[in-house]
Amino acid sequence: MTHAHRLTAARRTMAEHQIHAFIVPHDDEHLGEYIPPYAERLDWVTGFSGSAGMAVILAETAAVFVDGRYTVQVRQQCDDTLFSYHHLIDEPYLDWLISKLNAGDKIGFDGHLHSLHWYQSAQEKLAAHHIQLVPIADNIIDQHWHDRPEPNSHPALLLNQDYSGQHSEAKRNRIAQDLASQDIDVQLLTQAEPINWLLNIRGRDIDCLPVVLSFALLYKDSSVQLFADPAKFAELDLAAHAGNNVSLLAVNELEAHLQTLGKQGARVQLDSTTANAWSALTLDNAGAELVFAPDPCMLPKACKNQVEVNGSRNAHLRDGAAVCRFLAWLDKRVNQANPEQEHEGTLADKLEGFRASHPEFIEPSFSTISALGPNAAMCHYHHLNGTPRTLGQDALYLVDSGGQYLDGTTDITRTVAVGEPDSEVKKLFTLVLRGHIDLAQARFPAGTGGQQLDALARMPLWQQGYNFDHGTGHGVGHYLSVHEGPQRISPKGSMVALTTGMIVSNEPGYYREAAFGIRCENLQVVQAAHLAGDIPVFEFETLTFVPFDRRLIDEQWLENKHIQWLNQYHRQVWEKISPLLTADDLAWLEQATRPL
Repeated sequence: MTHAHRLTAARRTMAEHQIHAFIVPHDDEHLGEYIPPYAERLDWVTGFSGSAGMAVILAETAAVFVDGRYTVQVRQQCDDTLFSYHHLIDEPYLDWLISKLNAGDKIGFDGHLHSLHWYQSAQEKLAAHHIQLVPIADNIIDQHWHDRPEPNSHPALLLNQDYSGQHSEAKRNRIAQDLASQDIDVQLLTQAEPINWLLNIRGRDIDCLPVVLSFALLYKDSSVQLFADPAKFAELDLAAHAGNNVSLLAVNELEAHLQTLGKQGARVQLDSTTANAWSALTLDNAGAELVFAPDPCMLPKACKNQVEVNGSRNAHLRDGAAVCRFLAWLDKRVNQANPEQEHEGTLADKLEGFRASHPEFIEPSFSTISALGPNAAMCHYHHLNGTPRTLGQDALYLVDSGGQYLDGTTDITRTVAVGEPDSEVKKLFTLVLRGHIDLAQARFPAGTGGQQLDALARMPLWQQGYNFDHGTGHGVGHYLSVHEGPQRISPKGSMVALTTGMIVSNEPGYYREAAFGIRCENLQVVQAAHLAGDIPVFEFETLTFVPFDRRLIDEQWLENKHIQWLNQYHRQVWEKISPLLTADDLAWLEQATRPL
């Protein structure tokens, strides 16, 4: 079925429902960052395979909305005779819809795929123009997607306390006490990562994100009803692992339980930005009293306990050895015959092979960004979206990658010389590295949010008239999502205070369109700084140990304190990683960690 036929079929069903537009988001019912293949409705109807976007189908026209990362890709993948292209931020799709529709028109949407917050604000905005939002129970795309993939049924994993560091019962009791103190009967949990953290379970439902997709109800007596595919737990004793007051039910039983809570007039807490509109409206229509608050699992999940921090340290040593082996191989390969036989795809595969040689490696933590020369100027570039660029024609190679291990999640970017970088490239690399070092060395009082620290990583670039257009750091989970809130380091960042056990990335960069990209990324964990002063202060402990490319450093752009930090860091890399390497790899590391 061509995309034209798919649009025609969707329009036929829209007419049957008497709606004038239908919204197709890039989301599943859990509204997380990553979605499983069965939820790729946007790709099915438009051909666009990016990780963020939205389509709107009208009777005579259709449009695709994407952010700045995907303006090139959307033109390559979507037929411009079927869809117009728009910028998701600069041209909001609801505004576009309002300009196309008339008073009295109806817009269809699937309440499972939009948050309650979206529904409430969209409804208010459209009502001002006398346009109505109509929930469609049976998604219009699903009615015509006949070869839609089935949800996978990989078995779940029960993560034992040697890795999690805390029994589910202790986590549940802590949160349930807070619920009870606020007279809340039950918390609705809709996102996979908090539920998997709470019950110490993991899964393989989505590539790179080790979760069991599920919903849960956490009651004020600390009991939990988990709504997931029971087949994933067929061989496992969930109650023995997580506690006797944890019960497993099929996902399709959730609706009846929400309606029962409504009939009881229960006070149900949920996060309106992450809970889908369907679940909230089901509760509301049945008579529940809704209480809105951030998901109470998010902050304790972000503050890793000592077992999780130790596990992350070990995972990063294993991972660092794999990345060092790759960089040693790459240096050798650049200088051998026919380097053009290698391209961004083979380089990414080679790196994954080095990681996979460790028995503890489970899967990558995201799709590797393997970018040569001008492709690295697109900070979310993926080599599979075009023709991979070959080695041997560029001065720089940027590789941003990570691994999932039972004891931790890693994420590292290194920018390396694969040709002859000029003095301007070296200057810019050094300014980026200097910003990285300034943030890594920061000490800050309790109560400091990431937004307050962001400028430290930008200041060296700012001073010379440069900047980068992405956040400086995101939170990272523990054998969970490589992107985790509520903490982050960004100019529009979170004011959630950085505190003990939070893991964040430190990744300033610089990008010149059609020329090159530079990024220097380590992960670091927040720790108490034991100082002689009179206020509580925190600092960062670096977790990632892989050399920065000395060939790209121009020392005139560094102060003595930066050189000292770098020499000490490289000494630590040598001490920690050299026992894990042999032969040529060891010789490479010795060269790469020499002091400046």
